Amino acid sequence: MIQTPYLLFLGDAPDQLAAKVAQGIKDWRPDNAVGQFRMPGCGADLGLTDMTLDAAKAAGAKTLVVGVANRGGVISKEWKKVLVNALEEGFDLASGLHNLLADEPDLAAVAKATGRALHDVRVPEVEYPIANGKRRSGKRMLAVGTDCSVGKMYTALAVDEVMRKRGMKSTFRATGQTGILITGDGVPLDAVVADFMAGSVEYLTPDNDDDHWDIIEGQGSLFHVSYSGVTMALIHGGQPDALILSHEPTRAHMRGLPDYALPSLEALRDTALPLARVANPNCQVVGVSINTQHMSEDEAMSYMEGVEKRLGLPTVDPFRNGADRLVDALAAM
Repeated sequence: MIQTPYLLFLGDAPDQLAAKVAQGIKDWRPDNAVGQFRMPGCGADLGLTDMTLDAAKAAGAKTLVVGVANRGGVISKEWKKVLVNALEEGFDLASGLHNLLADEPDLAAVAKATGRALHDVRVPEVEYPIANGKRRSGKRMLAVGTDCSVGKMYTALAVDEVMRKRGMKSTFRATGQTGILITGDGVPLDAVVADFMAGSVEYLTPDNDDDHWDIIEGQGSLFHVSYSGVTMALIHGGQPDALILSHEPTRAHMRGLPDYALPSLEALRDTALPLARVANPNCQVVGVSINTQHMSEDEAMSYMEGVEKRLGLPTVDPFRNGADRLVDALAAM
């Protein structure tokens, strides 16, 4: 198990979105976030106390968590100096990067010498089966997005939180590094061999009580040419009964793809739903989640009202407004 609480390492993240792993932990497990460690030039700020390694250790932090999700998931030489120092200061390290901590000879050597642990949450721990497509009992919800990092995980966590407060049977099913670091369990989907991705989602969401909801963390986007594969695995392996459309309206282009514009919510609906009905003919689109973090209150409300009128679906920002209306729609199924 990864020891808590954490010191969240933001490194030299160029912007707030690049620190989405740390942001998710801070927002959903604030008791686990002692402070943040930022290097010169860091463009992200969680609003936590900036701490040195010594100060964080004195405050009780036990694990330095790499809270940055950079393109390609690599550990830079500049980061390496901090990570080595952290091990020497008595911290364990945890990371969800593709570049594994355990594959770095110097980190592995220092960890062994100091008796510290290296936690790579993006390493599959199960030999997942190939998907068989058999219908499973229980209910499942999946958020699908117009782009990466538009709020699919936040939507799922917010829905799960409301369901549990209402006494409904609900389980958040983590499929990415941030979700796994928040909940302590899940499938690192983008590290699973392609033929087994859909099977890993079937494994993650097994038969359950008829009134139990698996709230599946979404990944990627069907419209993102870099990361569409993980989305397809979730849609077919998850066999969702309900889809929630997720969108961030202030984006100028797809994340990391300046030549690609975001699709409309209508295009997302009309693409995702037929694909979902391949595995579950009864799947429905039940709501829309809008990430309005870069909009004023008036702008956000006006935009969401327009979407709701246009699509005829309950439309909310779960982080700003709560997820009750989305849960109402799910409970009515």
